Amino acid sequence: MGVSLDLIIVIATYNERQSLPKLVEAIWEYLPKAKILVVDDNSPDGTGRWVKQAALSEPRMELLHREAKNGLGVATLAGIQQALKQNPTWVATMDADLSHRPEDLAKLWTAAVADHVDVLIGSRYVDGGRIENWSLARRSASRLVNGFARWVLWLPTRDNSSALRMYRAKTLETLALPALDCRGYAYLEQILLHLKRVKARIDEVPIVFTDRIEGESKVSFGEVFRNLRDIFWLALRRR
Repeated sequence: MGVSLDLIIVIATYNERQSLPKLVEAIWEYLPKAKILVVDDNSPDGTGRWVKQAALSEPRMELLHREAKNGLGVATLAGIQQALKQNPTWVATMDADLSHRPEDLAKLWTAAVADHVDVLIGSRYVDGGRIENWSLARRSASRLVNGFARWVLWLPTRDNSSALRMYRAKTLETLALPALDCRGYAYLEQILLHLKRVKARIDEVPIVFTDRIEGESKVSFGEVFRNLRDIFWLALRRR
């Protein structure tokens, strides 16, 4: 199967050896010409080794190896910058744990090529979007983070913490990506804040978000509070 640089999908990983092969296979069922760029933070479970081996015979696969775990935001932004060097038309991001469905990624791609927008967000909080298998506490925490970000950052979007996104590469190139400094999950809100400043055209596409099936969640309530703290600091620095 040939590879097209119309779309590069960036996936940041840490200990996702169980889920990543299934995800990659499913992505190529829906988007067979997309390139997948995996950013692995030296996973001890062999995630990076699996990607490196697969890439030897698969031109649609690329590994960006990082020596240490240094935050999801840092890893994802490093992957985006690596992708932009290859001059794609679009750059997508998604989670590695099967919580984002490849069929929803394909929905974003369909909207991207059909609409005159710069950014598409896979949204749990617009009509038609939903979350499956989350506890009431996690749902409440997610709503809290999204509502807080909308309020203090004046964001027009409803799902500001969704990592399932598709960006027009030319739009990303207008941002000072190396200057984005949120290491944790608040990098998602920080990108939206910068996109708002450059007047990017953003739309939300409803998705079904499912709690991970295998492995352990990396989101804790401590991470939720750190996210709120980082969003607050983004608001202070904005003024």
